[in-house]
Amino acid sequence: MEQKLNFEIRKLGECTYDSPLTGTVRDDAITPNFVDDVADRILFDDRIGHADDRSWANTMELAGPRRKIFFKPADTRIGIVSCGGLCPGINDVIRGLVRTAQLNYGVQATLGFLYGYRGLIPEHGHEPLQLTPDSVGNIHEKGGSILSSSRGYQSVEITVDRLIALGVNILFVIGGDGTQRGGRDIAEEAERRNTPIAVVGIPKTIDNDIRFIDRSFGYETAFSQAVNAIGVAHNEARGTLNGVGLVKVMGRHSGFIAAHAAVASGHVNFCLIPEMPFGPRAREAFREALAQRLERRKHAVIVVAEGFGQDYMADNEAATDDSGNVRLNDIGVFMADRTKTWLEERFGRDASVKYIDPSYLVRGVPATPADSAFCRQLAQNAVHAAMSGRTEMIVGTWHNRGVHVPTDMAVSQRKVVDLEGPLWRSVLSATRQPAVMGE
Repeated sequence: MEQKLNFEIRKLGECTYDSPLTGTVRDDAITPNFVDDVADRILFDDRIGHADDRSWANTMELAGPRRKIFFKPADTRIGIVSCGGLCPGINDVIRGLVRTAQLNYGVQATLGFLYGYRGLIPEHGHEPLQLTPDSVGNIHEKGGSILSSSRGYQSVEITVDRLIALGVNILFVIGGDGTQRGGRDIAEEAERRNTPIAVVGIPKTIDNDIRFIDRSFGYETAFSQAVNAIGVAHNEARGTLNGVGLVKVMGRHSGFIAAHAAVASGHVNFCLIPEMPFGPRAREAFREALAQRLERRKHAVIVVAEGFGQDYMADNEAATDDSGNVRLNDIGVFMADRTKTWLEERFGRDASVKYIDPSYLVRGVPATPADSAFCRQLAQNAVHAAMSGRTEMIVGTWHNRGVHVPTDMAVSQRKVVDLEGPLWRSVLSATRQPAVMGE
């Protein structure tokens, strides 16, 4: 029997108000698909052999509108904050939150806090934006975030003071694991004060490393942009004898962008991700495989995630940024230099390395249409959850169904590429790189 996972979502109290969504359809039309809290749950493991004993099976709460809600829409004020690095789709999420809350539920006011959690601290002097359906009407056509962003810890006590002073009942938190931990702390502080403030997260991580969800918003756009860079690297590599195109993509601890881009592009010969061991034997096996590729085809394309091979580089200091993330050494520049030196030793002047780093081109662009639609669905589900009094949770999808995940579970451990799983098998099939290059 597998471990029991606790996917129960904390609620602020009993839902006593009728959802205004019942009035959005004609009497002769199909009624909205309200979710039943007991019957409508998603099996965590949907394999038939693990789904027989429903008494112990791990289940997740289905996202969507509830027939009864906790907050009275006319008395509800919403806040939105976005933290951490940029990611495609942030503006789409903001737009979806504002429009769903105000146009569907009738919420009267939505405040957008500038520069992340700093915008909730009065001493920084950032007044919140008044967001309306009109003011956010076209923001999804632009990259970046209309609220800007920041990193780092801010006082939870002062943050809750600010929310209370502004009359904010619901705070939507757009960000990665550190941001969601901050949201959890805000919810816990509000609970200590017996103040009903719902905190609901929309996970934003370009690395796609949040657990218990299929994918993060913006991720599809990110690896699509990486595929474009790989195409350029492939052209450059083929443009010279023994040419190597080297592309560095984002992925501090998880190599999902590199892996999916490698499969999608069809031009990658080596995909190097943080999950891979890269000791002396592995380095020698990689060099030999690269040499054989060049001798056979006269060009090669390498994709490397930014977190790959950090232990391999000298002077790896443990400095951190404002979010507490270890500052990485630049594996792209390091590999480009080392590969160039090694190629000259092996092939003489008849070799070249073209290095491409598309990092900020990947994260600062508008979302693709498919990603934009996904952002809107996440935003809608976040509003449904918050209006029903749910808190300390994130929204996502699991088995392509909208679900709620407790924040503590979502940030308990990073999601990483399983080197025995189907994604990595697809990478090995697409690249034909050695399955095991040694330790």
